[in-house]
Amino acid sequence: MPCSEKRARLLLERGRARVHRLVPFVIRLTDRQVADCALQPLRLKLDPGSKGTGLALVRDTEQVDANTGEIQRGAAVLNLFELVHRGRQISEALTARRAMCRRRRGNLRYRAPRFLNRRKPKGWLAPSLRHRVDTTLAWVNRLQRWAPVAALSSELVRFDMQALDNPDIEGAQYSQGTLAGYEVREYLLEKWGRKCAYCDATGVPLQVEHIHPKARGGTNRVSNLTLACQACNARKDALPLEVFVTDQARLARIQAQLKRPLKDAAAVNSTRKALVQALQATGLPVETASGGRTKYNRCRLTIPKTHALDAVCVGDVDIVTNWGKPTLTLKCTGRGSYQRTRLNQYGFPRGYLMRTKRVKGFATGDLVRAEVPSGKKTGTHRGRVAVRATGSFNIQTGTEVVQGISHRHCQVLQRADGYGYIQQQSSPKKEAGEGRATRTMRSASPA
Repeated sequence: MPCSEKRARLLLERGRARVHRLVPFVIRLTDRQVADCALQPLRLKLDPGSKGTGLALVRDTEQVDANTGEIQRGAAVLNLFELVHRGRQISEALTARRAMCRRRRGNLRYRAPRFLNRRKPKGWLAPSLRHRVDTTLAWVNRLQRWAPVAALSSELVRFDMQALDNPDIEGAQYSQGTLAGYEVREYLLEKWGRKCAYCDATGVPLQVEHIHPKARGGTNRVSNLTLACQACNARKDALPLEVFVTDQARLARIQAQLKRPLKDAAAVNSTRKALVQALQATGLPVETASGGRTKYNRCRLTIPKTHALDAVCVGDVDIVTNWGKPTLTLKCTGRGSYQRTRLNQYGFPRGYLMRTKRVKGFATGDLVRAEVPSGKKTGTHRGRVAVRATGSFNIQTGTEVVQGISHRHCQVLQRADGYGYIQQQSSPKKEAGEGRATRTMRSASPA
């Protein structure tokens, strides 16, 4: 059961627990059986994305509204995680491998082409997309081992709350109501980078603006919508885009943006069902909700926009407490490469890479502590190590890269597991007093 840092420190000092893992920091009790412990069921919430996925470990709470007498469902945040995917790196690596294979086939003309291995099984996903599902599920399984997770919540579909309140709703009535416009706004925010299309203003309220004005025959299609600040929207009024935007470079960029496909949105659409099916295979009850519902909860509770906090707002949530916690960023780094050489600018092999991943007992990605007694780099350095065949390593700390550290001064703290870890302190832009959300800066570590 997750606990505070103070409780974890006392358990370790009194010998009642031992360190199970450093990052994320996990301790294991030694003087008590699991059957004797009273655990509170927790819920793991996920906000799937193309470049990153937010995970939030919360405890479900219920409160009775003093005015209406209704039971309000809440979430007490225990831990926040942000999983950074490497789908783009996988795609680029596959492209490079394909180019190298094409070069070899050009040199070895006697090699017969193979076409019998091109058939894809049903439900097949590209490796860059499958990676998103596998890494997310891997962390769900990890958190299940470290904490008593009893339920899962994830974004999947556009969940319509209006049909629940009014079963007879039909036709154009769906465009009106509590969630009206949230899906379109979220799409435009992702497409236009959350800034004004005409002046690049950020951090200000953005309005949905018609590029081809409705007064001149424009429609409400998403391809005709953009984002603009209040000042630009008022100045443009009903002017054509070519008349209002005099900068030719900006005009060309806006016109190109109109036709730009949302690759990230396509990746999410391709993997969302596969992710939910993988979550359902865990045997835990899975709750699904739409992205519009998530944004509605976040705006209503005045919670800042991050992947981890979006995960907190997934599903049916009325109250959120303790959301101002530090977020642990989990960056997918991989476990190395099978490639044994590099290519020059003409596509021919250049040099050789090490055939072993370990040097002097260390591998790239290990979390190490180096105590250098003398020299220019005197001191204690802690971070991820990058090995060299000479035994002189580089250490990536939280602020810099320390080069040329001998392996004799290094000590392994945690073996590489394919992820890099960065602790980020929450810096909310809005105070919780404006809504029903409250925040405390005391974080909890899984125990």
